[in-house]
This record gives sequence, structure tokens and C-alpha cells, in this order.
Amino acid sequence: MTRMPNPSQRGFNAPASPIRKLVPHADQARERGVEVYHLNIGQPDIETPEVMRAALNTSLEPVIAYSPSNGIAAFRSYLLNYYRGIGAELEPDDLLVTTGGSEAIIFAFSSCLDPGDEILIPDPMYANYLGFSTMLGNKVVPIPTSVEDGYHLPEDLEAYVTPRSKAILLCNPANPTGAVYGAEEVQRVIDLALKHDLFIIADEVYREFVYDGPIARTMLSYPELSQRVVVVDSLSKRFSLCGGRVGCLVSKNKNITSAALKFAQARLSPPSLGQFVGSGAGAVKPEYFEAVRTEYKRRREVVYQSLAAIPGVMVHRPEGAFYQMARLPVDNAEDFVRFLLDSFQRNGKTTMVAPGQGFYATPNTGVDEVRIAYVLNEKDLQDAMDALAEGLQAYNKN
Repeated sequence: MTRMPNPSQRGFNAPASPIRKLVPHADQARERGVEVYHLNIGQPDIETPEVMRAALNTSLEPVIAYSPSNGIAAFRSYLLNYYRGIGAELEPDDLLVTTGGSEAIIFAFSSCLDPGDEILIPDPMYANYLGFSTMLGNKVVPIPTSVEDGYHLPEDLEAYVTPRSKAILLCNPANPTGAVYGAEEVQRVIDLALKHDLFIIADEVYREFVYDGPIARTMLSYPELSQRVVVVDSLSKRFSLCGGRVGCLVSKNKNITSAALKFAQARLSPPSLGQFVGSGAGAVKPEYFEAVRTEYKRRREVVYQSLAAIPGVMVHRPEGAFYQMARLPVDNAEDFVRFLLDSFQRNGKTTMVAPGQGFYATPNTGVDEVRIAYVLNEKDLQDAMDALAEGLQAYNKN
């Protein structure tokens, strides 16, 4: 018998995406003629600004060539101006264009951490942090939060620091919880990093999406953190440009940006077409964000009020981003999501949400939770929530 080589243990241990793992079930539902409302993934339906789409046409050349490894000059210029506008004066070498926020996270982990190093992250967290840490051989140390406290940070952060701690990551506003960390919470993270000589990796992808208070300062604006902050960012959610796959890594620590540039050179270049579109973002008017925030705030209320009206559901109103975590009266939320896709429909429609357990690093946590992305228009969103409520009632009768 011919022997076959074994795949890597790293690949075996890598977690499946809670956002995408059940997509085959959604595909099968559509094949049966059922319309699926996709609330499992943060793909906004808000139109990418026209001035950005127009920038693609004006930038096209006869040959779509490799871009520089650190990004096209016009797009980098936009990004430098953007950060200047939010209080962060940068040198050109402080910024590196990446293939979306995902590559920025990989570069940040790779530049700050060695295999075996630990990174502290509030739990639940963006699921890809777990996948990337497994891929790179790092250990995520979860900082537990709960729906009862609106997923805000616990008072004692010291309890999670060990001799292998190298960094702490803060996504603010937070995916998947919608928590917006206030000045006092951010200061406790800063104090912890200074005391224990940690890097702070700041995921600021949802910076503009705050609904009930001021937008948090970028971590780049704290002078005492100049050599320990690494910001990962993206245009995907800010401008409904998910398919453009453009983001950036930003740090004033030259050792970090030098390391990240070497990784960037190894992957050759970020997407040229996405950068052409992104270079038009400087022409987007400030009122765009006001309109988008107003729209998402209305959508938030549709989801929050619908869930709060369901007996047995535990939910907290999100403060930012466009996600809602909810604890459902079920034993296993993934099984419930499969039921919605495989066995349920309401007027020929059903709803897909993301099982919550995949957003937790703490074992056996979030089994009865789901994450809902309120990225559809209000009418479709209300229809989707009605389907979820009726589906929950039907599921619990089985």
C-alpha cells in the first residue's frame, strides 16, 4: 500500500470560520428555492461611494502591473492624509498597504510575535485572530467579557499576563460584540502595556461606526505609545469596499514596519485595482459618514428590538460597529443555524447568522450565542429577524 504524507498539525488545529463554515447549507437552501438573508457576514449593502468607483476608471492603464510592495503612491498619500485628519502625523515609512485588514493582522502578528508568544485579546473576538494565531504558532490568551456587562473589559487585566505575554489586541469598536471601549478602559490597556512592555495591536477597522458617543482616539495619537502601537486598518467596511481587499498596517516603530515590509515583499504586492478605487476616498464628503451612521443606527434598533422581544433571549444594545451578539434559548446555536438553513422557511425565506462559539478562545463558551451582522436594508432586516424569531419557536418545538 502506498503511504501518504500527513498534513500539518497546524492545519489540523486551525479553526473553521464560524462566518463561512455553514455556507454549503445556505447554497443548498437556495437550490431548493429558499431565499437566504445573509446576516452571518459583515458585507454591507450600502453603496461604495461613486467618486471611488469613478477613480478606478480614471486610474486604469493598458497593463495592470504589480504595485510597489508597500502600495501605490496615490493611495498611500490618501492614507497619510486620512491619519493626519484623525490626529496622527506619520512619516511615509510608517505606513504599509496590505491586502485587506486580514493581511495587516498577519503582518502585525508576524512582526510583533515569535512562535510560542502570547497575545491577550478580549473574548469573544474576531474569529480570524484565532485562525491567524494558529497559522503563526502564537497563543491567544482570552480576556473574558460577557453580554451582561455589554462585553466591556473586566477590571483586573493583570490576571491574564504571563511571562510569555508579548502583546495585547484591542478592536475598538469591537467585532463581534459592538462594544465601544471608553477612555478609562483604553487607559487601563495602555497602563498594562507600559507596565509589562507589551505591544498594542489596535484594530481600528470600525473607527467611524460609533452610535452613542464620541469616536475613540486612534491609538496612534498617544505619544507614550509611539514605539509599541501597531494599527491594523481597512477600507472594507468604512467604504463598503470588502472586495477591493485594501487595508494597511501603521506603526512608528521602524523595526516593526521594516519587518512587515519584508513580509510584504515576499507576497509581492497588494491589489492594484483596490488601490485605484481607494485613492478616490479623499473626495468622499464628511456627510457620507453621517448618513451611514444614521442608517446603521436604525438597523441596530431593528435587530436589537426584535431580539429583545423574544422570550429567553439575552442581548445588549451594541454601541458601535454593525454586529449584535445574542444568547439564545437553545442548547447549541450551530445546530439551530443548520435548522434554519436545512429545515425552515418563512414565506420562502430564511435567515443565516454566525454561530457564536467560533468567536471565543475560551473552550466551551458561546455555544448558545450567535453573531448577527445588520448589513441589510431595514425592510429585509426586519423580515430576516421575523424569520429568525419564528424559526427559533419552531426549533424549540422539535
